[in-house]
Amino acid sequence: MTGSSSMSIGNVACRRCGDGFDIHEQIVNSNGEVWHTHCFVCAQCFQPFPEGIFYEFEGRKYCEHDFHVLFAPCCGKCGEFIIGRVIKAMNNNWHPDCFRCEICSGQLSDSGFVKNAGRALCRECNAREKAKGMGKYVCHKCHAIIEESHIKFKAETYHPYHFNCHNCGVELNADAREKGGELYCLRCHDKMGIPICGACRRPIEERVVHALGKSWHVEHFVCAKCEKPFLGTRHYEKKGLAYCELHYHQLFGNICFVCNSIISGDVFSAFNKSWCVNHFACSICDRKMSQKTKFFEFDLKPVCKLCYDRFPGELKKRLKKAYDEAAKK
Repeated sequence: MTGSSSMSIGNVACRRCGDGFDIHEQIVNSNGEVWHTHCFVCAQCFQPFPEGIFYEFEGRKYCEHDFHVLFAPCCGKCGEFIIGRVIKAMNNNWHPDCFRCEICSGQLSDSGFVKNAGRALCRECNAREKAKGMGKYVCHKCHAIIEESHIKFKAETYHPYHFNCHNCGVELNADAREKGGELYCLRCHDKMGIPICGACRRPIEERVVHALGKSWHVEHFVCAKCEKPFLGTRHYEKKGLAYCELHYHQLFGNICFVCNSIISGDVFSAFNKSWCVNHFACSICDRKMSQKTKFFEFDLKPVCKLCYDRFPGELKKRLKKAYDEAAKK
């Protein structure tokens, strides 16, 4: 505080230099101690205090800048000086608003934290990390590790027993299904006409494959032998199972390329395909052919000589060359 003093100054001395004051001299009075105006300066930089604001520590006065440099802690996140409340954690100092969970960024200053692998985490994120290490989920509602089955609802994971069927009210289990933002038991959900995959028993919301008397997710309709998805390619059925062409042939024999049936009698084989007697025909005119009939390959299909003769000259040469090469083999 600066100002003129009305006290007797005959035996009063400056707190800093020890000299007295002239009777009309302006002095500084702070907490009963007096200074010449030019002596009332920062103990570090020896400059006057801006706007008369100073900080005092162990009997010495400092300007705001030097006090921060010398004594105020710096925040471990933003690097700025901390004025007021200081959070001391993780071997560092923090502004309350800067001390946050390293996963969800939630504020930790009042809720507490858990140290996890050198990180400060909120209790919920710590539980998730712990569950992840165990290969398990954490319930989004009670934040406990889910030891057994779980359900997904609005992209979050829960214990099933936290919910009841939107239709019948029964407590849900892992078979619960979501539709239109609500959860239903499997029985109520099936009554709503949504197809259920024959493999995973979950609803099919997008493209559906109908085969073997069931509905399937495209990626779940697979060969019973190699377990590769058919993805729209031809499949062959046997005793309630579906097989790709390769493994059906390996397991059960030849299949007619036309009627898709097992060939029990004579087999016509060409171009890595098989035909039964009634279906081995020219792919252009549909005239039936035998193994003695001269034919040519066109687009991996048989073409009789009559149709071949109608082809343009250049195409005919190419077909003849392919025919001769196949005959040599």
